Amino acid sequence: MRILMTGATGYLGGHLRAAFARAGHDVVGLGSADADLRRDDALERFTDRYDQIWHLAAWTQAGDFCIFHPGEQWVINQRINTNVLDWWSRRQPQAKLISIGTSCSYAPGEALVEDNYLRGEPVPELYAYAMTKRMLYVGQRALSKQYGLRYLTLIPSTLFGSGYHTAGKQLHFIFDLIRKIARAKVFGEPAVLWGDGGQKRELIYVDDFVRAALELSVSVDNELVNVGSGREFSIRWYADVIAKRLQCPPDRIQYDTSKYVGVRSKQLSTQKLQALLPAFRFTPLEDALGRVVDEYAAALARDGAVQH
Repeated sequence: MRILMTGATGYLGGHLRAAFARAGHDVVGLGSADADLRRDDALERFTDRYDQIWHLAAWTQAGDFCIFHPGEQWVINQRINTNVLDWWSRRQPQAKLISIGTSCSYAPGEALVEDNYLRGEPVPELYAYAMTKRMLYVGQRALSKQYGLRYLTLIPSTLFGSGYHTAGKQLHFIFDLIRKIARAKVFGEPAVLWGDGGQKRELIYVDDFVRAALELSVSVDNELVNVGSGREFSIRWYADVIAKRLQCPPDRIQYDTSKYVGVRSKQLSTQKLQALLPAFRFTPLEDALGRVVDEYAAALARDGAVQH
């Protein structure tokens, strides 16, 4: 296949590109240096015919970034998404557009099942970003209805795995836990974790997400699909697993209940995923988490990676 990918220099983009290369596909990968998707004409020079378009690009970061940039997020992400959708419908109608949504688009109090993706209001702290992702999905549906285009929207739970680049970024919770606990072990400083540790989160190993995404991209049209492991655990559980793996004294872990932690629970419904991919098997969470912790510890020993 011939594939164009936005956001190709990001974490997920790197893993997807590697998987496509192993499968022998031809990928044109775009980062912000290759195409400024805020510009109306950003994609006009890409005139080859593509079989798939993977739209990963988004202006956001983990942590509390959304709290401080709601207006910018609305304007920038709406521009990016509108320009990609417009180019797809005008220039690449034969291609299937696969986009990445977000679990924060689900309203608190609603079951995290696909039929609820557009129902209710997202949490105030993430509202603008979450609504731009909803609008991306609405745009795909509208263009499909009018022009017969094919699309797929995938909603991942929190991704984790090898090769996560931390420089200049706020970290998703699991990498933040690993960094803080690794520093506590090596430098003897306290690992101060946000919240009381009782909030629960679901992870999906990035290798598992990529395998599922590639299967769904060729077998499922015009659907929104949650892609998660179907299991959530408390922050304390994750911290305990990481500390044990690193042999970090448990008394170095502290909790700051004054910090923003988001919703108390976030677990995607995976019934649709299971029905679509009944034979799919996930990597055991403790095995995958152990690999990531070991990689991070090795990086620390090699070049002080956790000292950012």
